[in-house]
Amino acid sequence: MKKQIKNEKTFCPDKINSYFRIEWLPLLFVTLSGVFYNVGLLATPWFEGRLAQRLADILNGDKNAESMVILVVAYLAVTLAVQLARFVKRFYVRRFANNVNRRMKGVLYANLVRQSRVSLEKEGVGELMTKAISDVDDCVEGMRKFTTEIFDTGVVLVGYIVMLFVYDWRLALLSLIFTPISYFCAAIMKKPVQRAGATYKKAASALSGETVDRAQNAVTYRIYGCEKTREDLYGDALNNYEKNAIRNNIWQSALPPLYLALSGAGVLFILWFGVKNVLGTGWNTWDIAAFTTFLSCFTKLTVKSSKVAKLFNSVQKAEVSWKRIRPLMKSPEPLGPLQIAEPAEVTIDNLSFAYDEEPIFSGLSLTAKPGDIIGVTGAVACGKSTFGRTFLCESPYGGSIRFGKRELSDLPPREIASTVGYLGHDPELCADTVQNNVLCGSEEDIMPYLCDMALKDEVLSMENGVETVIGNNGVRLSGGQAQRLALARTMAHPRPIMVLDDPFSALDRSTEDVIFAALQDYAKDKVVFLISHRLYHFPQMQKVVFMENCKTIVGTHDELMQTTPTYRSLYESQTGEKQNEED
Repeated sequence: MKKQIKNEKTFCPDKINSYFRIEWLPLLFVTLSGVFYNVGLLATPWFEGRLAQRLADILNGDKNAESMVILVVAYLAVTLAVQLARFVKRFYVRRFANNVNRRMKGVLYANLVRQSRVSLEKEGVGELMTKAISDVDDCVEGMRKFTTEIFDTGVVLVGYIVMLFVYDWRLALLSLIFTPISYFCAAIMKKPVQRAGATYKKAASALSGETVDRAQNAVTYRIYGCEKTREDLYGDALNNYEKNAIRNNIWQSALPPLYLALSGAGVLFILWFGVKNVLGTGWNTWDIAAFTTFLSCFTKLTVKSSKVAKLFNSVQKAEVSWKRIRPLMKSPEPLGPLQIAEPAEVTIDNLSFAYDEEPIFSGLSLTAKPGDIIGVTGAVACGKSTFGRTFLCESPYGGSIRFGKRELSDLPPREIASTVGYLGHDPELCADTVQNNVLCGSEEDIMPYLCDMALKDEVLSMENGVETVIGNNGVRLSGGQAQRLALARTMAHPRPIMVLDDPFSALDRSTEDVIFAALQDYAKDKVVFLISHRLYHFPQMQKVVFMENCKTIVGTHDELMQTTPTYRSLYESQTGEKQNEED
């Protein structure tokens, strides 16, 4: 136990040898059973030789059938013991592989969830799926085969070679000439195999991305008649995947038989010089048992040699996968309970943001104190959502956002998470119960949050109430229900800065009134940035940010009604209210 704890502390997830070291106990059982099994395999050719000789003796009348029975029983007993050791070895090899697979995926997932949304979106869903599933599996499979073949190939090969040299060292040297040549050929093929594997991985990632896209947007493509175009794109990705998969399989599967044939060419020498030994005209004097044992040893050795070639292929495949996932294999930061920051003023000074030097907005300055609700609005694609995401500090921004006296972008990611609450366009609901989607594992009472969102009666009318499973992304809910459930989750996890991106877009006016009243009470000790196209409640907000043509205008609702005709027109068109010209 102490050794296990020590290994955990020194574990480096970006080093392959750390995974072997931390799984020392199953590897110990693998070693003991593997040595016994593979040394025991050497008994097989010996028994085969003895049985062939005993049969010849019986036919010549020198031995009786009872001696054959005794030999067969001994052979079966040894075989049973050897196979039992094989079972133990394989059990612990699989256990080792399962432990490593679980550990690798745990490290990978822990690092993925700590990455920013921008970096995840940039990498692509297909690439992430391939790394998280296929690459880890291929890497672990390479480690498993390496661990297995150390014994199943390495130890037994040494044993077979020793037996060959014991029976006739000259013939052993001669027949084994071709074996190192096959290894050399396998080493030469390493780079082509790796290139084919890397290309195949990229094609698999692209196909995964296209598959996810087809599943998520199938209805949209059907409605707007884009199915043919998307089918062509999917077909291209599928054809590219098939071509690279075939090419990769050729390199992976077609070469080992060639290595086997090359290694087995030495049997010609055995048949020629081995017969001379039996006839008494060769380098040694053999009986039938010796000849059969030597030939059996060599045949089994060549078969095992082909496993070495397969091992090379598996290891090379694992190396390709390891290179892809290694940048993500870092010791994840331990996540303790979030220490929610105390309320403080938010000061924004000359804030700006640009994508690849293309400005989205600039010149935004304001100060908000706890209790303020700041409305943010403007035309479509004017930068409202981008402004909201600047508080997450996923990309560098210009100017300054200070929370209290500290620059927001200077805070560690964990501290930003304890300072900023964010609700985006997508509700991002889980395939879990209503209660778990809102409380995320906390022991609070869910009902106050459902009441604030005018959602209590709707949830209680579901078949299992708050324990009803709503499906991935709230597939069982209407758009308004999903939006309110996500807002309930946001309110159940308060932060001193709350950014709400268009939370009322799918709601009717009366429901919006109820929720906004709850939001006003909720925001008494918080700064809330409410991004919305719906301006009904903007007169009740402390300040309004209006975004237009990459510029921002900040003021109260009344000030913007007087100074900004576009804002005034938007408000009047939604509410039907006309501002007196004298005002």
